[in-house]
Amino acid sequence: MDWDVIGQEWAAHLLQQHIARGETRHAYLFTGPPGVGRRTLALRFAQALNCLNPPAPGFACGTCRTCTQTWRMQQADLSVVQRLEDKTEILIEQIRTLQHSLSLSPYEARYRVALLLRFEQANANAQNSLLKTLEEAPERAILLLTANSAEDLLPTIVSRCEVLRLRPVSVESLEEILQTRYGLAAERARGLAHLSGGRTGYALHLNEDEAELKLRRAWLDDLLAQLSARRRERLAYVERTMRKFERERDRGREKIHWALLVWESFWRDVFITASGADLPLVNLDYQADIQRLAAAVGPAAAHEYLADIGQTLTRQESNVNSRLLVEMLMMDWPRV
Repeated sequence: MDWDVIGQEWAAHLLQQHIARGETRHAYLFTGPPGVGRRTLALRFAQALNCLNPPAPGFACGTCRTCTQTWRMQQADLSVVQRLEDKTEILIEQIRTLQHSLSLSPYEARYRVALLLRFEQANANAQNSLLKTLEEAPERAILLLTANSAEDLLPTIVSRCEVLRLRPVSVESLEEILQTRYGLAAERARGLAHLSGGRTGYALHLNEDEAELKLRRAWLDDLLAQLSARRRERLAYVERTMRKFERERDRGREKIHWALLVWESFWRDVFITASGADLPLVNLDYQADIQRLAAAVGPAAAHEYLADIGQTLTRQESNVNSRLLVEMLMMDWPRV
């Protein structure tokens, strides 16, 4: 079975060769933005490692019990580590449980495979605990880590992994793929290709999740409404929004973070348009608003507003009060 990793064929070929030549490493790190195909590539690799009926070295049948269970992340020799829903980090206790599992012989497969998803979410203790396993990995164990960037992890972890840096495909290529391979209408394919920034997995996710698209539009509509509002109205908006999320604690914090990312994509589009850069926009549905704002504020101010959101996102990760951060951000926005 073809690995079916759109845009990451080079990585699939490399991993296939590692298996075929008996040169499999004990640990791999797949980096790149969410939705680019990190988890898909890791699961395809795990299938090829442990398939019961491989059609060729480095490939998987995709239909045997091990292949189907691996794809569902339910195979007995596959350990999945990711942040628990009620936690903000991957914890050291999860790594200790993994270490015990990896110390055992495989139950029915060739290898015990550990899949550590979004490992940048691991706290320092958890990352340090994993180092011992990376340094002294059991003979029949392979660790597969995913993260946004190698720079988000301890250098000592990165140095002990084979690093594969995955990148989005071009927006134009993804637009064509969504039409020809997945049967999307041209306008829908174009919009999703731009929204996802060439990340196939994220584009397909958005295509299936109309609620997320609706929420994204709501955040953008809020942004535009606040740009025409007075300072007092903006403060009232922040108060209403934050009060709604305060009861949700960490979940509310995640929603605020996502809103900031949506707003960041909008100001990026404004800056690109104002500066005349030949780059694809993200929010095609708001192109008229983007052009109007670009003409009103110019490239220097647009870049400043974009940088402000980046700083706000960084400060939010440092547990600074979210309400204060959003108030400060909006007070600096122009009234247009």
